[in-house]
Amino acid sequence: MVNSVLYEEQDKIAIISINRPERLNTLTAEVIGAVGEYVDQAASAEEVAAIILRGAGPNVSAGYDLDDFLANEAGSQDQVWDPVGDYQSMSGNVRNFMKVWECPKPVIAEISGWAIGGATDLLLCADLLFMADDAHIGYAPSRIYGTPTTMMWIHRIGLEHAKQFLLTGRPINAETAFRIGLVSHVCKAGDLSRSAESEARRFADIPSNQLALNKLLINQTFENMGLRTSQMLGTFFDGIARHTPEAQDWAARITGGDFREAVAERDRPWGDYGQSG
Repeated sequence: MVNSVLYEEQDKIAIISINRPERLNTLTAEVIGAVGEYVDQAASAEEVAAIILRGAGPNVSAGYDLDDFLANEAGSQDQVWDPVGDYQSMSGNVRNFMKVWECPKPVIAEISGWAIGGATDLLLCADLLFMADDAHIGYAPSRIYGTPTTMMWIHRIGLEHAKQFLLTGRPINAETAFRIGLVSHVCKAGDLSRSAESEARRFADIPSNQLALNKLLINQTFENMGLRTSQMLGTFFDGIARHTPEAQDWAARITGGDFREAVAERDRPWGDYGQSG
């Protein structure tokens, strides 16, 4: 059996790899839980100075695995939606994502290929983002079926750019991501992992307590600006957005085997994601 998430420690760094390349590294409950557990493991490993978060293969992650996600919801489709139950379930995912944010050690996330939807809820919790020059990141569910749960977008890119990309769901290329301050570095795709690992190892030269204190201070500033409240609303609104009549019709098409055309109709007016040629 192939592990859906891999973990290794080497030369002062821990590497967490989402390992479902045949499914574009999409997120399942198993994947999300394993990422959280490995972050905890790396945080408690004395010899680890920093953490790398990446995806196996050409794409870091295309977001939630909709087949898996909708299959888990299928049993309750004929029942009245329970917003509290939905919130509790999605909050569990947010708690695992936020382990990256709360980890006392620096976390570098690699953005390769495509980072879409729910994957951004995880990746934007990292401290530094290294992006391949041919990669894209975006929140396509803004168009239908979701809102960002960790709501890191506004804190990372500000009001104007958050509205520009969240209201439309447009993907952001590497050049734009660097220009608006979303990512720390843009690298050639073949150099992405090497560059991220090189930067991660440099943290071994700074005392771990110093790193932890500075990260906590930076993060606390954003939490004082209402980050946790935004996450509560984002997680609750995500459930509402997935249970509008339009969203339910869209999800029914996917469970009915019309996945490609449903996604194509979502993106065709914008000419992006799978419709960009």
